[in-house]
Amino acid sequence: MNSKQFDQENDVAPTPFSHRHTEMAEKLKESGLPFHPHAGCFVWDPQEVINSPSPFPNRIYFILSLQRFLYIFGNKENIKKQLVWLPTWHQARLLCEKMAIGRDQIASLWQKKPNIPPGEDLLALYSILHETLKKR
Repeated sequence: MNSKQFDQENDVAPTPFSHRHTEMAEKLKESGLPFHPHAGCFVWDPQEVINSPSPFPNRIYFILSLQRFLYIFGNKENIKKQLVWLPTWHQARLLCEKMAIGRDQIASLWQKKPNIPPGEDLLALYSILHETLKKR
C-alpha cells in the first residue's frame, strides 16, 4: 500500500496545524514546555531532518512508532532538540490542568469569541500555555 501525499485542495485536514500553530508551538518549546516523545504525538520537523515525505501539510509528522524516530534521531534528546511538539487540543487541555490554569480562564476563550473558527481554539490554548510558561 502506497502512502499518498496530503492534497490540500481535496483532503480534509486531520489536524489544524498551520504555520501559525507551528510558530506558536516553537514559542512553547522556547518557553520550556516539557516534551517527552512518545507514540501519539504530532511533531513539526522545521530542519527537514526526516527524509520521508510527511502525510500531513507543513512537514508535520505523527509519532506512530517511537522506534522509527529513534532510528532517525538516535535518542530522545535529539528528538526533543530537533523537532517541535504540537500538542493536540486534548493534550493542550491536559497541560492546562497540569499547570493549574483554571477552567474559567479556558471557558472565557469561547465567551470572548463564540464563533471561533476551526483550529483557532487550539491556538488560543497554546497562547494561554505560553503566557503561563513565561510567568514561571
